[in-house]
Amino acid sequence: MRRTGRSRLGRQYLTEGLVLCGTNNQFEVETADGTVRLCPIKGKILKESKGYYNPLAPGDRVLIEPDEQDSVRGLILSLLPRENGFVRWNQKGKAPQLLAANLDLLVIVITPDEPPFRPRFVDRVLIQADAEHIVPLILVNKSDLGFPAGMEDRLSDWGRLGYRIMTASAKTGDHIPELASVLAGKLSAFVGQSGVGKSSLLNALDKNLDLRTNVLSEKYGRGTHTTTKGRLIRIGESISAASVIDTPGIRRFILHDIPAKDLALYFREMEDLVGSCTWGLSCTHEHESGCSILKAVSEKRIHEERYESWQRIREEIEIGSWAD
Repeated sequence: MRRTGRSRLGRQYLTEGLVLCGTNNQFEVETADGTVRLCPIKGKILKESKGYYNPLAPGDRVLIEPDEQDSVRGLILSLLPRENGFVRWNQKGKAPQLLAANLDLLVIVITPDEPPFRPRFVDRVLIQADAEHIVPLILVNKSDLGFPAGMEDRLSDWGRLGYRIMTASAKTGDHIPELASVLAGKLSAFVGQSGVGKSSLLNALDKNLDLRTNVLSEKYGRGTHTTTKGRLIRIGESISAASVIDTPGIRRFILHDIPAKDLALYFREMEDLVGSCTWGLSCTHEHESGCSILKAVSEKRIHEERYESWQRIREEIEIGSWAD
C-alpha cells in the first residue's frame, strides 16, 4: 500500500486508506498504520465512480475520516485517482463492474482440465487488460494433469505475442516458489473461471492462509463460486510481501467499452495491420481481396484460432450475446 501522512481540514482529520473488500456500501479500508476500518461512503455515492455497478473495488485508494469514537470505523469521503481499473461488463446489472484497481499485474489463471481449457476466455481477458494498460500473466494451474491437444500450441502463440506464461500446481507445489518471486512487492489480481484453483494457489503461496476451496460440479465440470466477493490478501510478512486480489470465479467474461469495429486493434498481431488493407479502414477482414490480416493468416503470421477468436468475439459484441 502507498502510505501517506495525515492532513487536517478544519477540525476534521483525514487519512488515506486502501480498500481491501466491500459490499452493500460497507468497505474494509486499511490505513497507513495497519488499522482496518469498516467504512461506508459518505452520501453513498462517489462522483468519480458514477456509472459503475460498484463504486469501489479492492486496490482502490480512498480518503477517509476516521471515527474518533470507534477505532474500527470511519467514513469514505472521496476516491483518489486510479492508475488503472480492471473491468468487465456486468450483464445482470447492465453496467461496468470493477474487479480490481491500481494493479501492477493481472494473473489469468487457467487449467488444462477440471474445468476445461477455454482459450477464448483468455483472449477476452487479455483484450481487457491491454485496453486498461495492465500487464497480464497467463498462469496454468493444475499442470500436473497434462496438457490437452492444442493447448501447448496456443500457449506458444501467446508467448510469441509477448504475453508471459507460467505453469504451476497448487496440488504438488510445482513452481510455487517461482510464482511467489514474480508476485513479490506487487499488487496483483487473480482472475479466472470458477474452479481453476485461485484460492488453492494462494493457500499454496502462504501456508498461513486457510482460504475455503471447493470441488467441481460433477454434472457440468465447472467450479462453484467459493470466493463470492473480491478481497485483497497479503502473502508473506517481509518488505517484499505480495498483495493479491482474489476475485470471484467468472464463467462468462464480457468485454467493456471495446467497439466491434476497433476489436482488431486489441489483438497484438493485428494492430499494426489495421488500415494497411487495400480497402483501408473500411475492410472487414472477412473476404476482401488485398486484406492484410487475411494474408497474414494464410502466411501463418496470425494463428488461425486467434483469427477465429477475433471473428467470434466481434460477432458477440455486435449482437450482444456472449457464449461461455
